[in-house]
Amino acid sequence: MLMFLYLLVSFLASVAGAICGIGGGVIIKPVLDMAGLASVSTISFLSGCTVLSMSCYSVGRNLISGESRVDFKTGTPLAMGAAIGGIAGNQLFKVIKGAFENQNMVGSVQAVCLALITVATIVYAVFTHRIHTHHVSKALLCVLIGLMLGIMSSFLGIGGGPINLMVLSFFFSMDTKTAAQNSLYIILFSQTASLITTLITQSVPEFEWLALVLMVIGGIAGGAAGRVFYRKMNNRAVDKLYMVLMCIIVCISVYNAVRYAM
Repeated sequence: MLMFLYLLVSFLASVAGAICGIGGGVIIKPVLDMAGLASVSTISFLSGCTVLSMSCYSVGRNLISGESRVDFKTGTPLAMGAAIGGIAGNQLFKVIKGAFENQNMVGSVQAVCLALITVATIVYAVFTHRIHTHHVSKALLCVLIGLMLGIMSSFLGIGGGPINLMVLSFFFSMDTKTAAQNSLYIILFSQTASLITTLITQSVPEFEWLALVLMVIGGIAGGAAGRVFYRKMNNRAVDKLYMVLMCIIVCISVYNAVRYAM
């Protein structure tokens, strides 16, 4: 039953992640935290691996099928910055973890940060029609923006999450479906860098191999199913799904923050 839960959560989260471009980790991490299935470090690691597998599949399939909406002129510098940010975020997690004797406090910090970020994206989405967006094209600025995204996604163990869509909309004036694909491209680089750093520094937490295998399978299967729904949904439908998910994530994150702090 426990292993089935790992598979189910990773699959459903990856379906939504592939549709909205939020990577799935922003759902996997808080849900598994709430269920208390493993330590904070283990859940972050498993979530990151799942998001990496899903984004790798989704980006690869879009490129092969010729359906990719990734703007490589801005997307590649963003991804490069995200890769560096993935390494920095991984190290930041270690620093925060080492600062607390009670490791549950790390989970509380992550939950609070995720709740605040998610609320900010909801506010942005509600007032998006009143916000003037930009068309950033300078490579250095793209790298810096990607760096910020990579740090947050790696530290929180969520892959990319809702902040990717908000940033891509504000700085690059991307519509929802275009931002979703570019977000997954960025997530691919940041999570790859984060995983490599974890392996090189030999800081992989204890985990069950069956749980990892099932979550990766769920991530890839969810990515495949998400691509099918993505093709059939318009921007408005994607926006609605995105808002519902964000509201749910805020509630779960607040619950986790309180639970870990007690």
